[in-house]
Amino acid sequence: MFEHYTSPLIPRTQFFLRLLRSASVAASLIGLSLGLGIAGYHYTERLSFVDSLLNASMILGGMGPVDIPRTVTGKLFASFYALFSGVVFLSVAAVLFAPILHRLLHRLHLVEDQTPRLPRAGKHGTRS
Repeated sequence: MFEHYTSPLIPRTQFFLRLLRSASVAASLIGLSLGLGIAGYHYTERLSFVDSLLNASMILGGMGPVDIPRTVTGKLFASFYALFSGVVFLSVAAVLFAPILHRLLHRLHLVEDQTPRLPRAGKHGTRS
């Protein structure tokens, strides 16, 4: 997906397009996850769509549910959705930070390649 470490850095405009692409993937993941949560709360707990949105977004954001589930299926859904939300949070963070970390590491690698190296010492401590 990204350029090889021996390749030069891509221009800033391409880098910003890469960031925009990552942000759109992250937003899609969040939107799909939120839609799943809204549907789950609406059909398992019979909450209105607004209340389902509130509960799903609070769990997806890591804050916890607003309405306590009353049915067994609602409790099971809330449990699995909370675990799923943790994985989504980590995935979205990885998708968002991957281009930035790649560019940073790529730049550091290019800087390291450009630093002059001293010749190695010979057998008796003399430079060859």
